[in-house]
Amino acid sequence: MSEQSDTSPDNLPLDGYPAPREGMLLTHLLIVQDVDRSRAFYRDVLGAEVVQEQWPCVMKFLNGWLMINTGGGDPTDDKPTVTVEAPTEADLGRLTGGLCVRVADVHATYHAWRARGAEFLSPPVDFTGEIRCYLRDPDGHLIEVGEKKGKWDTA
Repeated sequence: MSEQSDTSPDNLPLDGYPAPREGMLLTHLLIVQDVDRSRAFYRDVLGAEVVQEQWPCVMKFLNGWLMINTGGGDPTDDKPTVTVEAPTEADLGRLTGGLCVRVADVHATYHAWRARGAEFLSPPVDFTGEIRCYLRDPDGHLIEVGEKKGKWDTA
């Protein structure tokens, strides 16, 4: 008689929460002003799947994970010099981190996400090795959408 596994084939609990039974899993943390607004954006515009609604909001996005939570937290024992806060207006002109979404067809993604309400900084721009464009989530987090052209190995 075989035992029923409590994990999925990708080594996650069957409830879908990103907590591997062994090894590691990368999850991107976004600090936002309004979790409901951000959850709606990532779900309705970008197509992420909600796994947990709040505290934190957890979403499966493409082949990765997002954890979305509000700021306001003072430094704690595990991060004694860090204050948790969402990006401010002053941060919008700098890139200190962001999401990078690699796609097979940047133009199709651009048009699909625009139709669902995404506001891009520009249409896709064709560079030597890739075609890319950028958008921001409701809190200003930068999201690059890019399509690789040609071979990865140019040597």
